[in-house]
Amino acid sequence: MEYKRFDNTIFARIDKGEEILEQLKEIALQEHIKLASVSALGAINDFTVGVFKTAEKQYYANEFQGYYEITSLTGTITTKDGEYYAHLHMSAGNEKGEVFGGHLNRAIVSATCEMVITVIDGTVERRFDEEVGLNLFQF
Repeated sequence: MEYKRFDNTIFARIDKGEEILEQLKEIALQEHIKLASVSALGAINDFTVGVFKTAEKQYYANEFQGYYEITSLTGTITTKDGEYYAHLHMSAGNEKGEVFGGHLNRAIVSATCEMVITVIDGTVERRFDEEVGLNLFQF
């Protein structure tokens, strides 16, 4: 992984064999990012995304392997208990054009991932909400 910062915007290249969430965390910690918007595209060959069933307050994961193009990867960096917290969603399409997606748990890059991180001045903390069952923005 390599990246370059331009004022409040970071352009990153995540390389073959690297896991996207791990690399994003490394950048955020190195750059002391407390609040940011994240977007990316690229190619992956092994990923896990989930869906949150609100009635059960539980995530269910789906694993995929093969040739996939990231059609959308978007999310936020915030803090929870003052520490780094990322929340990303991803959609990826296969060679048939079928697209699968959800809450990103992990994704291994097969060729490259081009990521743009827009750093925002400030912080937004998250706190667990018992009623919803998720870590929600706390203003």
